[in-house]
Amino acid sequence: MKTKRVSHGKNRRVWKILLAVVIGLVVVRLILPYVVLHYANKTLATMKGYYGHIDDIDLALIRGAYRMDSIYLNRVDTATQKQTEFFAASAIDLSIEWKALLHGSIVGELVFEQPMIRFTKDKVEPTDVRNDSTDFRKLLDDFMPLRVNRFQVDNGRIRYIDEYSKPPVDIVMTNTNILALNLRNSYDSAVVLPATVRADADIYDGSLDFNMKINPLADDPTFDLNAEVKNTNLVKLNEFFQAYAKIDVNKGRFGLYTEVAAKEGQFNGYVKPLIQDLDVLGKEDRDDNIFRKMWEAVAGGVGEIFENQRKDQVATKIQFQGNLKNPRTSTWSAIINVLENAFIQAIQPSIDYEINLASVDSEKEEKKGFLAKAFGGGDDDTGKNDKSKEDKKAERKKKREEKKREREERREAKKEAGNNDRPI
Repeated sequence: MKTKRVSHGKNRRVWKILLAVVIGLVVVRLILPYVVLHYANKTLATMKGYYGHIDDIDLALIRGAYRMDSIYLNRVDTATQKQTEFFAASAIDLSIEWKALLHGSIVGELVFEQPMIRFTKDKVEPTDVRNDSTDFRKLLDDFMPLRVNRFQVDNGRIRYIDEYSKPPVDIVMTNTNILALNLRNSYDSAVVLPATVRADADIYDGSLDFNMKINPLADDPTFDLNAEVKNTNLVKLNEFFQAYAKIDVNKGRFGLYTEVAAKEGQFNGYVKPLIQDLDVLGKEDRDDNIFRKMWEAVAGGVGEIFENQRKDQVATKIQFQGNLKNPRTSTWSAIINVLENAFIQAIQPSIDYEINLASVDSEKEEKKGFLAKAFGGGDDDTGKNDKSKEDKKAERKKKREEKKREREERREAKKEAGNNDRPI
């Protein structure tokens, strides 16, 4: 009977301990979001050069995640204490990535919902200009203790503002979506380029598409990317052109196509800008002063010179290659491509799919177009020295001598054959 009482008393103590633990966990669970929110807001309020705030934080312990709702971060002028918008998001979700965890890696993932990042050109730039992107990455490191393997942006906006230009410039890229996978190479480690980055956005009636494969852990930058901007309405960028080029664009569409690959410190690629239906002088310019009209007429005239009349477009293709310490671009090649587009053929508005890792270290001879062949000469920017020219000259001379020798041997052979055919 006594044994039963002792056993019953032990069971009651165990249940009390378990109940106390459960109550303690519940209390901690209820208090923890407020503790984390207080810490986060304190961190955002005491950042040098910035001030930020978070409205709410939700924890998901089972999922290994927490979510920050309605966050903003402003830049602070240290002299006037004036705040300007820098970053904001409706929500940021930080969590453990389960796909990588199944492969034995403990890494995190970041998801930004409706973020906005704004770059502002200051009237007077200090000598020690703060790198906004570096500081922002440092802030994320404070909130995310794990190394980020997956990064996602949903419906973001990127703005550039220059309040001191005339007129003020305010341009924006909307509906920006980014998905970066396997940034820490937590799976597919045998692949040369294990990580992928894909992005798309809207740019004033046009669109941006960006695709990149990358090895983020390589000692030297190793990647293969292609991107294209299509059908951007230049009229909606008139504030930009008026402020920086002093012209009005009345009509025009802009596109840009590029491919770049890099490995072992070398890179190879091209950029292909394209302007269609360009018009920078119209009836609506009649109120402009005479000097503005003259500049616009010159700009419009240059556009007409290098315009393909059949397709009504201005385009060129600039190829570049070299090492990351000494990049070089072929200026002559760019000029030749512009002229060929105007007089011979229009450059097709698309990616050429000719650049990849295999093309980085392959020295391919640049093709000469019609105009290059007609006018002759080389590219001053190719970096070829006199020794290479002498080598080519000697090689041509050697080939001429070999052909001459072959002709003499054939002549002698014919002579001997003719002598053998004579009757005895």
